[in-house]
Amino acid sequence: MTTTQGDGNVREHGSGVEFRAARPEDVPALVELVNSCYRGDDSRRGWTTEADFLDGQRVDASAMTELLGRTNTLVLVGESGGEIVTCCELQRSVNGAYFGMFSVRPELQGAGLGRTVLAEAERTAAQEWGCRLMRMKVLKQRPELIAWYERRGYTGTGKTEPFPYGDTAFGLPRRDDLAFVELTRELHLD
Repeated sequence: MTTTQGDGNVREHGSGVEFRAARPEDVPALVELVNSCYRGDDSRRGWTTEADFLDGQRVDASAMTELLGRTNTLVLVGESGGEIVTCCELQRSVNGAYFGMFSVRPELQGAGLGRTVLAEAERTAAQEWGCRLMRMKVLKQRPELIAWYERRGYTGTGKTEPFPYGDTAFGLPRRDDLAFVELTRELHLD
């Protein structure tokens, strides 16, 4: 496996996945990957699907392009065999780093790649950005996903945030009780 360094170069590891910063030409592949993980029947091949809760797209090309243009944001991609198989969004702020849009190709889920991606995101936030805290928001209706993060050291802060009903950029809700819970984990700068 390889990981991206602060200069955008790729760093070598050992699991067959190379990590690097996303580039504008990656937008179509990223949109396809993220949507295949979260929405529609394809997403049901993995366990991270939101298809029972939301219809519509998780992200479109315009939103992904805007995300890549932010100065405080890194979209980390993982490639295997020249194909993007995983990605996540990292946003740097004074309060640490925000982790989102975590995607692993559905047919590759459940084999440990997600743990590797999360560890690389944490390493990037801590070692390259100097962040001491990682934050994320997870649908409260996803107890199995929350439990997965808890097994990796994340804890609930007690903060909840309502789902942005009416904003189709976040999807088309299939139920009226959606909300996010916040999870955090302290990062080590070693």
